[in-house]
Amino acid sequence: MEDLMSLAESSGKSVANIIVEYEAEHSLKSDISVKKHMSEIWQVMKDSADKGVANTQKSVSGMVGGDAKKLFMYESGYCGNFVRDAAAYAVAVAETNAVMGKIAACPTAGSCGIVPGVLLAAQKHYGYSDERIGQALFTATGIGMVIENNAMIAGAQGGCQAECGSAAGMAAGALADLAGGDVRQIGNAVALAIKNLLGLACDPVAGLVEVPCVKRNGFAATVAVVAADMSLAGINSVIPVDEVIDAMYRIGRMLPEAIRETAQGGLATTCTGLKLKKKIYND
Repeated sequence: MEDLMSLAESSGKSVANIIVEYEAEHSLKSDISVKKHMSEIWQVMKDSADKGVANTQKSVSGMVGGDAKKLFMYESGYCGNFVRDAAAYAVAVAETNAVMGKIAACPTAGSCGIVPGVLLAAQKHYGYSDERIGQALFTATGIGMVIENNAMIAGAQGGCQAECGSAAGMAAGALADLAGGDVRQIGNAVALAIKNLLGLACDPVAGLVEVPCVKRNGFAATVAVVAADMSLAGINSVIPVDEVIDAMYRIGRMLPEAIRETAQGGLATTCTGLKLKKKIYND
């Protein structure tokens, strides 16, 4: 991240523009083609959220479905409309994934709702254009590339901190970018988001990306929002972003296999979790 931030500062280019150039060079495509592809990804994200919001059906397992709609309809909550919508959109996309709908893995299917959740809420409440959202998505892409190259994004490798933690960092950085934050505020937002999800277990009940995964997307979206606000307010992470990412990597390596997507520990092995597993697979 330090290299990316320094490059942005020395070149006078945004993180988004640097990533567009990188993608164009490595894919042997034009900048226009790269941006067009991102706009297609954004459309998939919007469609998956719309489907999730409208969805009232349960997943095949019967464990999840219809919660995004409930959250959207709840109008007197503590969070306020923006945070509620970010969480609801995040849950909506994750529910679409659970019913085998089309989603954009960002960075994974298990964490697919977090980035679109916060960006959809931002567009709804602040009127950002699709083009501006696309730029924020390229910023998120750059953050995700750094994390994947220096740590991990898969729950099987590093627990849910690697999936939802990475996505929350990407989402926080994208929000800071949208608000006009400078490159240091973007990096700081990433650090604040990830470090508050360090050590998070990946413990899917019955081995399915449903419980606790769907609702966890909603919670991680709220972490991203708070991290962006803290950074934009001038609050700094004492631990620099690259050290936070390195800590996530080291923690992920130390996590027991039982809480790295194997469904052999955590919530997956509670009494209720085991009963649900038995019911799903016996049926």
